[in-house]
Amino acid sequence: MISDSANRIFEAAIKDYHVHDEIDFPIQNPYPPERIEHLLYLKCWIDTMQWHMEDEIRDPNINSDEALKWKRRIDKSNQDRTDTVEYIDSYFLDKYKDITPKADATVNTESPAWAIDRLSILALKIYHMRLETLRDDADPEHKEACQVKLDVLIEQQKDLSESIDELLKNIEEGKKIMKVYKQMKMYNDPNLNPVLYSSKQ
Repeated sequence: MISDSANRIFEAAIKDYHVHDEIDFPIQNPYPPERIEHLLYLKCWIDTMQWHMEDEIRDPNINSDEALKWKRRIDKSNQDRTDTVEYIDSYFLDKYKDITPKADATVNTESPAWAIDRLSILALKIYHMRLETLRDDADPEHKEACQVKLDVLIEQQKDLSESIDELLKNIEEGKKIMKVYKQMKMYNDPNLNPVLYSSKQ
């Protein structure tokens, strides 16, 4: 099941990142570039870096120059994240390219890779919420509240994992159509963002 593999890889990537817990520490992806596992590890590493960038930009004492620096890094990270999701979908497009959908096959609300994207974020939420339940400086009420949230996140991870596996099974059986729309982000494109193309005039 792809979800079992993805969840294990996401957990490993998050654990590996927190060995050093530095946003700029270089990734050491243990999987060869041609394997789907490489993309899954990369995806979660990007998400983990960005999680901590989002923490930095929310510092109430941050100055405007520092905030702008983090905002631009987050924008770049978002683009890297989107690109990686599309690479993952390309893997599935190639894997299922010879599947002929049934006459009554339908399109899913999201592609497999975008569902896997949510699974990666869930792994991060679970990791950090679990830390909150273990904080020595937190009161019992905080820990209990976080444990309730953690239980919900774990249930959500289970449900989403099962849904992803079912989607891929349905694609293999021709019940769902493997269809992907590329993300058409406009704000980074100098030809589509009016602020950027106006500045060139």
